Amino acid sequence: MTCATENDSLMDSVISSLSKSFHQVPPTAIPSLLDCILATTGLSSSSLFDAIVERFSTLIKDVPKNSETLDSNCCNHLVSMFGAQCFLLKKIGSDFDTLQSFTWTCFIPFMKMVQAFDREIFNLIAESFFDVVTKTNTWGHLEITLVPHLLKSVGLSLGMIQNEGSDLIQWEKNSAFGGSNYTLEHKEKENYDMLSIAEPFPLSMSCHILTSILGYALQCLQAKSSVEAEIFAANLLWDLCNMTERLFSRSVEHRSCTIGSLFPIIFKTFAFRYSWEVSVNGKKMTLSRNCFFMRIWRCCITLFSLGHLERRDAYTVLSLYLSFFSSVCESADSNKEDKNFDLKDEKAFWDEVNKGLVDGEGFVRKQSLHILKMSLDKSGGSQCFPDISDKKPPENHISEKNSKEKLRVPSGMTKRELWADKEAKSLGVGKINSIDANHHQFWEAFIHLYEMLEEYGTHLVEAAWNHQVALLLQVSVSCDKSVSPGYKGIETPGDVFRWLSILWERGFCHDNPQVRCMILQSFLDIQWSNYGSSAKLVPESFVLGSFMEALNDPVHHKNFGVKGVYSSKTIEGASWFFQKYIGCIDAQKRIAFLRSLACLAKHQPFGRAGFMALVECTSSASRGVHKLDDSVREKSFLKENSHKEKADLLDVFRFLIESSKQHFNPMYRLRVCEKVLEAAAVVVCVRDVPLEILLYFIASLPREFTDDGGPLRLKLQEWLIGNGDNLEWLLKSLQDFPKTFTSHQGSSKTFDDDDLSAWEYEAKRWARVFFLVAKEEDHLVTILKFIQSSATTISTQDNQWVGVPTKFLILVLCLILEIQVTQERQAERLNKTRSHSGNNIVEMVDRLSLAEACLIYEKFSHVFLSILEELISFTHASCYIFWNHVTMEDVTLPGSIRGRLGGPSQRRLPASTTTAVLQAITAVRVVALILSWSAPLGNSVSLNPAFAFLSEFLCKCISCPTFDSEGGAEICLAAYEALGPALKALSSASSTLGLPLNQQNDESFPLPNERRPLLDSLIVTFLQSINNLLAVEVLARSRRAALLNWKWICLESLLSIPYHASENGILVKDSSTFFTDAVVRCIFDDLVESLENTGESSVLPMLRSVRLVMGLFASGRQGLVVSSCTGLDTQMMWRLVRSSWVLHISCNKRRVAPIAALLSSVLHSSVFNDKRMHVSEDEAGPLKWFIEKVLEEGTKSPRTIRLAALHLTGLWLSNPGTIKYYINELKLLTLYGSVQFDEDFEAELTENHDAKAEVSLLAKYLDRELTEAFLNTELYARVSVAVLFYKLADMIGSGREHEGCQAAIDSGKLFLLDLLDSAINDKDLSKELYKKYSGIHRRKIRAWQMICVLSRFVDHDIIGQVTQYLHISLFRNNLPAVRQYLETFAINIYLKFPTLVTEQLVPILRDCDMKPQALSSYVFIAANVILHASKAIQASHLDEILPAIIPLLTSHHHSLRGFTQLLVYQVFLKLFPELGIEVSKTLPLEKRCFQDLKLYLEKNPDCKRLRSSMEGYLEAYNPHISATPAGIFVNRVEDVEFECVATSLLDQVLSFLNDVREDLRSSMAKDNVTLKNENLSVGENPDNLKPSCNGSEEKLFNFQKKITLTKHEQQGTNSSVSLATKGSYQQLAAEIGKEDELLDKTLQSRRMDVEKMRASRQQFIIVASLLDRIPNLAGLARTCEVFKASELTIADASVLRDKQFQLISVTAEKWVPIIEVPVNSVKQFLEKKKREGFSILGLEQTANSILLDQCTYPKKTVLVLGREKEGIPVDIIHMLDACIEIPQLGVVRSLNVHVSGAIALWEYTRQQRTQ
Repeated sequence: MTCATENDSLMDSVISSLSKSFHQVPPTAIPSLLDCILATTGLSSSSLFDAIVERFSTLIKDVPKNSETLDSNCCNHLVSMFGAQCFLLKKIGSDFDTLQSFTWTCFIPFMKMVQAFDREIFNLIAESFFDVVTKTNTWGHLEITLVPHLLKSVGLSLGMIQNEGSDLIQWEKNSAFGGSNYTLEHKEKENYDMLSIAEPFPLSMSCHILTSILGYALQCLQAKSSVEAEIFAANLLWDLCNMTERLFSRSVEHRSCTIGSLFPIIFKTFAFRYSWEVSVNGKKMTLSRNCFFMRIWRCCITLFSLGHLERRDAYTVLSLYLSFFSSVCESADSNKEDKNFDLKDEKAFWDEVNKGLVDGEGFVRKQSLHILKMSLDKSGGSQCFPDISDKKPPENHISEKNSKEKLRVPSGMTKRELWADKEAKSLGVGKINSIDANHHQFWEAFIHLYEMLEEYGTHLVEAAWNHQVALLLQVSVSCDKSVSPGYKGIETPGDVFRWLSILWERGFCHDNPQVRCMILQSFLDIQWSNYGSSAKLVPESFVLGSFMEALNDPVHHKNFGVKGVYSSKTIEGASWFFQKYIGCIDAQKRIAFLRSLACLAKHQPFGRAGFMALVECTSSASRGVHKLDDSVREKSFLKENSHKEKADLLDVFRFLIESSKQHFNPMYRLRVCEKVLEAAAVVVCVRDVPLEILLYFIASLPREFTDDGGPLRLKLQEWLIGNGDNLEWLLKSLQDFPKTFTSHQGSSKTFDDDDLSAWEYEAKRWARVFFLVAKEEDHLVTILKFIQSSATTISTQDNQWVGVPTKFLILVLCLILEIQVTQERQAERLNKTRSHSGNNIVEMVDRLSLAEACLIYEKFSHVFLSILEELISFTHASCYIFWNHVTMEDVTLPGSIRGRLGGPSQRRLPASTTTAVLQAITAVRVVALILSWSAPLGNSVSLNPAFAFLSEFLCKCISCPTFDSEGGAEICLAAYEALGPALKALSSASSTLGLPLNQQNDESFPLPNERRPLLDSLIVTFLQSINNLLAVEVLARSRRAALLNWKWICLESLLSIPYHASENGILVKDSSTFFTDAVVRCIFDDLVESLENTGESSVLPMLRSVRLVMGLFASGRQGLVVSSCTGLDTQMMWRLVRSSWVLHISCNKRRVAPIAALLSSVLHSSVFNDKRMHVSEDEAGPLKWFIEKVLEEGTKSPRTIRLAALHLTGLWLSNPGTIKYYINELKLLTLYGSVQFDEDFEAELTENHDAKAEVSLLAKYLDRELTEAFLNTELYARVSVAVLFYKLADMIGSGREHEGCQAAIDSGKLFLLDLLDSAINDKDLSKELYKKYSGIHRRKIRAWQMICVLSRFVDHDIIGQVTQYLHISLFRNNLPAVRQYLETFAINIYLKFPTLVTEQLVPILRDCDMKPQALSSYVFIAANVILHASKAIQASHLDEILPAIIPLLTSHHHSLRGFTQLLVYQVFLKLFPELGIEVSKTLPLEKRCFQDLKLYLEKNPDCKRLRSSMEGYLEAYNPHISATPAGIFVNRVEDVEFECVATSLLDQVLSFLNDVREDLRSSMAKDNVTLKNENLSVGENPDNLKPSCNGSEEKLFNFQKKITLTKHEQQGTNSSVSLATKGSYQQLAAEIGKEDELLDKTLQSRRMDVEKMRASRQQFIIVASLLDRIPNLAGLARTCEVFKASELTIADASVLRDKQFQLISVTAEKWVPIIEVPVNSVKQFLEKKKREGFSILGLEQTANSILLDQCTYPKKTVLVLGREKEGIPVDIIHMLDACIEIPQLGVVRSLNVHVSGAIALWEYTRQQRTQ
């Protein structure tokens, strides 16, 4: 007992002292300390170990679990104690119980605690523990304890549940450790209990420990052979492989653990041994490398298809695999029965590498390139890609042989081609004569080209690309299908193009647009005929993918759309390629390819140029499809599947045409439609496609292109009819269509509005094509018979589907509508022919074709009139639904109808009632349409029944009672919907058939008296009826909007009846009127109140109604139409303009038709001449207020102001007296400018009938040419104002002396003076300093253009003011584009008032102090006054003006001198012969002087050059025409884009003189360069150069010595100084000698200082002559001074005086030698430095560049820096001895040129310092 107590006491003291020692002793001293304690105390290792374990466990428990950091002292203490335990374990040996206890109580808890604090300590602990396992060879212990725990932790992280039958239990059973020999049965339960209660490790930590265990096992096997370690490693490898496969297919976190921890150790293990034997559940298994990676490869294939992150992880694993095994041969112990899996045999591997190389993410591309390089390294010999370190650095001196080789240029090659050849040779493709089996050269070239696109400068790609790609294309020609097993990437010639397409695709999406253009153009320039049938090998996916995306890049289509040319060189090249490419495709696949090409429009967005490229390529490819031999066509293209392909193709063509609608430009759309139609005509035969598809396609073509006179009509007819083969089939199909159409029954017995719209659209498509094809009467027989037979049976409903009559009515309706459209087009064409062509033959042909068409129309008219009674009968029966009171009652609606919100086509009625209503509406529409179409033909007797029926229908509609139920209201709404077309027909027919009430009796409408207005009761009843229906409020909100829309449509038709009646001269009986004043005012009030809240669909009919009411008021004031009418007052007009303005601004879209309707209705001509509407009590009237608002809003809406200008100028022309109220508005229109072209505006005018009709109703003047040319341009506002005043000026002196003429004169004068005042005093228009093409420049031009037009209004009463303004403007500085209009205005003034020449012009020309610019203008004015004056005063002008001009021929100002010479010669040329001047000695002196002067100006070569450059300008110039709208605008529309400004004479003279001056400067610069190059000539001997104190040497002096002058020098050199005596002379000579000696010493001292400074500088010269950015040059100067470079060269020394340079260089330019070497002299400078022994290096990325850290600099080095973007030019690169490259690791692969130069200079400095 005492002994035990002593031992315990001893142990306590030992542990206590050890615990203190662990705090002080380093871990490396622990083993020695323990050995000493064991030796001195006699304690056993096991007892000491147990005591330390107990203390260690206590310490671990005391550490706070939630602590984020562990105290360093505590941490070191625990590590030392753990190290002590490991040391004691080694001494104890392989004691299983001890090791197991240590693992569970110490190692695992300590690892879990430390892993959260310090990874380094964690690794140290693991290393100590596994060292114990290795030394004691207790691997079996890990199989039972630690490894199962870690595997269970991983399994739990995968979501495996720990219970019986779970995935985790099954995984443990399949573990290799389940059958281990080391499992001790009596310990299994205890160990399992420990596993169950132990807390699992985190996933990353579990993987890390497992990989560490396997790594130590491999180290053990490498150090010595151990059976236990081998079995353990194999078992652990088995489990890790299974676990890795599971983890790799899971989340990002799991894949991260596998990639970071598991894969490297597994691949390392398989690199150590190819296969491992494992025993699993008693079965022996073999785990091989190929077997494992085959499973991983399947996982990679799955990951490739999941997402971007998954792809990156899969690429990383492939990279790891290849990095381990790319150069490892198959092991000798590999199992022969194992599957021979080679990754390079997998096609999917190469496909994924291919995809990765063109991936959008740079990291993925780099991974793919790395994988490709490693997969190509296994070549059976040396690697394809030697490391850059193999390159030898350049020697200090270049051998004579090599220098001669560098200077020798092969004959017939440019320097750029020489560089390309050199680059190609460096890539291994310079001399491809035969392709080696493994395509080494191809792969080298491919990878270098790929890296070049990713990293190199633009100029290198440009220099090497075409040359090398052409060589690579040769591979496809000579590639053989048999290829060695070493390379699986190229097995067929098609594989070559698959890799080439990667290069093209990367080039197409290069960051630099120049590279993109160059590569695409190089692809298009390939002559495929030189490479056999290689074109077919280009991958289809590339052609339809990357290539088409490249064509969609706008950078490739310069000048696309300019001047109406919608093509480019790129589009033409692409079209040629597609024609060639599709010709190489298998004939049976061409249609499918063409369809895929056209379908691209569905799958990706195209810009304007890209879409045109797609269409052009489709058209070109279709021509390639057409080139098939007859046998192929018979075998493949007439089969049923071929017909389906063509039908699908035609449908895709339709989509192309519809897609072009987003580009509103009509010419662009015409080009698209033309090309698509050409493609369809070439590929598709109309017999091969169903009629429905054909009709859909033709319907997609815009009508204006295919209707009569359309540009595509003949092409379309040629395709449809062909050579006559298609005509019979097509006519038969079209003639069978009506029968098929009407007999087809749907699945439902009822139909709704959507069905009706679909049927109508289908019938319209058929009618359009039918009239395109039917040209003879025989073609109509079948259709006419069908119409007659169907009309007779239309009322028989027995055994007939309810939709059959409706379909027949729709067919008739569409035929009439098509005929109407055709008639309108023909009439427009005939009118256009009359007004434009003036060709009687053309007009005669058009009349003949119109006559033929009229015969066809008469046939249809006869048939329609013959069936009219049957149609009326059927319509009468169908309309019973409107008057049947039973149907008006509410019924229970289906849920689908009750849920509707309503709308124009969503009736809230039962299905059967909806069907009956739609049938009645359609029937009324047909009858009304027949009436309106046939009435102008004069068949009044036949049309009377229809007229009577519609009149009766009108009376019934407006007399129908109002119902309180929703169903009744819906049916009433439908009746008004039918009334709309009925009233329109009655209104138009009233001009021939009378009024719709002529046949009504008095009972229907009680008369107040015998002479009542005819339409009063009708309109009042109509308004009361429909307003009562609206007041009931049983209709849904959207249905109320629909009813309001029909209200205004019907009202418009009713109000138009008087106009139609008066158009044809129908007189009202007994002088009765149509309306009373009260009714018209009531209608006006109703309209005004409704304007503010109307919907967009009702805007047009409401505004038209307003316009009609305004016309009624105007007629009423004349006692016509409206009885007792007092007209509109200002209050009514105020209400109208305010409501109209609210309506306008509430419309979201600025459509043409509503804007035009608003202007024509509110600004009605009937009220515009009323002064009260413009000004009232010195305030703005309603019209002026409205016009101000419209123009203010028009500054933001170009189409608004253009339409306003069109309408207002017409009104002002008709009412000149109102112009004085709108001077500011006229000025706004004059100075207005916005976008140049509004394509949507053009499209609306072309396609929208309402827009065209409303614009035609605007008040216009007769100047069609200007309207058509400028209406859709920014110029139109001022063009319209200019024409307005030009026409007003025509009234002056025209004999039309009346009030309007005087108003026109006054308005012109007022506007002219206002514009002149603005030109002088406005802050913008009066500016003298402004930029060319700026906003001020534009406004000045616009103002003076208008002033020129107004010159005709100048009269004696304002001439003084005008000339005063004019001279002020001429004295000011203005650009020539502005001055030419001032000069034109002045010329017209002086021509109109000749007396002003003597009073003003001549004194100004004699003003010697005038500025040259103003004097030039006055010279031009004076010369043109002489040339264009009348004969009566021309001689006097010549006598007065010419003497004042002649002195200016000697002006010191070159532009004025040249300008005067030109004008004086023009005067001499035209007027001297008329004055009779002859060469004679008897002539007066002045005349002989003039004659000699003329001869000199005529013969002098410089004057001749000047005149030739101005040829035709002076002869064509006419000041009178130049002051007209036509002279200012029309003649210059096509040629000049800037404000229609032609180049002025002064501009041309200045341009000529500048060109001459530039030529002179260029010549002088060349001479200067030649002189400098002579100093750098080859024969110059540098040793003969003597030092100089001038030039650059002076910049090196850092001191200045003062030289004191003698008293003789101070006195100067006065002639009175006498040197009479000999003594004074000798004294002076002595003093001079002393001063010479002093000067020699000073110069010698300075030379020594210079030599010292030069000697201290490094022999390193930086050539920066190619740089032009000041910050880079200044930074380089500063860097050169810091590292003492010997010289820095720049292109222009004047940059040294720049303030920005001096700010950055911080006086470095004062100390570093900076010399000027122009760009043209760089090569001579480099040659000179070579002769002086310098090595020439360039900082550039090339294929042969040496990495900076691997380059040994010569002592004498010249470093050439390239341009910021382009780099070193090709012609300088070939002079370099070597290129160096800075290694770069980041994503961005370029450095600033200053930074690059600084890095290179520092590396040189570092190397020199180490030497």
